[in-house]
Amino acid sequence: MDVNAEFWAGKKVLVTGHTGFKGGWLSMWLADMGAVVTGIALDPPTDPGFFEVTGLRSHLDGDLRIDIRDKGLLADAVANVAPDILLHLAAQPLVRRSYVDPVETYETNVMGTIHVLEAVRATPSIRAVVNVTTDKCYENREWVWPYREDEAMGGHDPYSSSKGCAELVTSAYRRSFFAEAGVQIATARAGNVIGGGDWAKDRLIPDIFRSIDAGEAVLVRSPSATRPWQHVMEPVAGYLMLAQALWNSPDDRFAEGWNFGPEENDTRSVQWIVEHMCSLDPAAQWQLEGTPQPHEANLLMLSSSKAKAMLGWRTQWNLPAALEKTLSWHIAWREGDDMAAVTMSQIKDYTQAALTHA
Repeated sequence: MDVNAEFWAGKKVLVTGHTGFKGGWLSMWLADMGAVVTGIALDPPTDPGFFEVTGLRSHLDGDLRIDIRDKGLLADAVANVAPDILLHLAAQPLVRRSYVDPVETYETNVMGTIHVLEAVRATPSIRAVVNVTTDKCYENREWVWPYREDEAMGGHDPYSSSKGCAELVTSAYRRSFFAEAGVQIATARAGNVIGGGDWAKDRLIPDIFRSIDAGEAVLVRSPSATRPWQHVMEPVAGYLMLAQALWNSPDDRFAEGWNFGPEENDTRSVQWIVEHMCSLDPAAQWQLEGTPQPHEANLLMLSSSKAKAMLGWRTQWNLPAALEKTLSWHIAWREGDDMAAVTMSQIKDYTQAALTHA
């Protein structure tokens, strides 16, 4: 199995969170394959941002600015679009922001997800749904082995907890409503995603680029924290392959949770990432930030054995390649290049790598 452009050509696809970083890459790839893509989201979360610098709006069939916390507006919009497939990425995605505004985090990530699922229940055209959560949905015990899909949900901070809740909500809706209605719904959990076009606050790679552009040292909070780093194309490919499997399956074997993480040797410390980026760009330098920090997990790894065995999904770019692609995208933006063309070039590089490794 692979990401099949012929499958997506002509499909009506609704993407929530299309103005964000990951949703933007997903929407661009779908549009390039000929899908009829409509997005539902708030305004782009950063300036600059992937949505604006790539001119993504011109590639979409619809760009709807709706808050998923508004149940009525959301339901009307989903019914009007009447998509075949829904990919749910809209979220409050930041751990540190969840400490500042936990109510917004739970409203968006839990009640917002419930509103999306209620809209799906009321829209008979939808046959397949992928709800994108996070690797942080697991009850992290700082194990030295990777988490599998049947591990307990949990979360120390409000963001992680909200995504664990979203997983439980999706499971309840699947068993209570969607299985009987014939709607195939799955959840997808990725690692720490990197790539061009991410300007979010309090994320390592955007922080590095902001510091380089400003001629300042990167302030590193937790150099020993270890994460499953991966290029954005890796989980996005997983989401698309999972949606294809949901659509094509005669039963519900794919309607469950899925991990799309990097290879185990690409689970690296923050310090390793910073030092590698400094080796790629002589302007980069870093120093330790000495102020107290809120709790974040120190060690987290994902097992993607199920996705490899059942979907045929594989990572295509190792971590050094992912960092190089991310840096080259940022340099192209800094030099004023056509970022839609740069993005599509990297998407084509990725799909060619997948063909080569098949």
